[in-house]
Amino acid sequence: MSSPIPTREDALALLKKYNRSDSLIKHAFAVEGVMRYMARKYGEDENVWGVVGLVHDLDYEQFPDQHCKKTEEILKENNWPDHLIRAVVSHGWGICSDVQPQTTMEKVLFAIDELTGLVATSALVRPTKSVLDMKAKSVKKKWKDKRFAAKVDRSIIQQGVDMLGVELGELITDTIMGMREVADEIGLKGDA
Repeated sequence: MSSPIPTREDALALLKKYNRSDSLIKHAFAVEGVMRYMARKYGEDENVWGVVGLVHDLDYEQFPDQHCKKTEEILKENNWPDHLIRAVVSHGWGICSDVQPQTTMEKVLFAIDELTGLVATSALVRPTKSVLDMKAKSVKKKWKDKRFAAKVDRSIIQQGVDMLGVELGELITDTIMGMREVADEIGLKGDA
């Protein structure tokens, strides 16, 4: 018998048990928002995709050098379904995990994890400091400047774009749209 799908409340409690950093929690909310948006786009279960997005970096604050591995242990201890654990671990493929993204959910998580960081940083340098009035064009401009948000690994985003078989601009637009839904929680409502 497979484990039940955790509720958002369960996922949020786990996230807050292992993370105190405001920026990591906001990043989790951003990824969750985009995952929920993308689940609707692909006709998938929004709650399933959302909880995966919410806990994807569960271990990062306390166990950065065991990233993904420790999350796998924690989720198993909490009886999460294997396919959700696999999805979470796959976002670290080629960096800290050898689990290659295969499902659409896994590919989306892999692609948008880094991209939410680029979108957030791009929003913060706008006059409005908001994602509500932002377009993909302004993020694509920042994409080309390798010094801007230098920690964002653009090659991972590009790999995700290629896996999904979409255009970069489309994925950026989808990421912005998902982040708009949680703009208040992630501090990117700004003055728009």
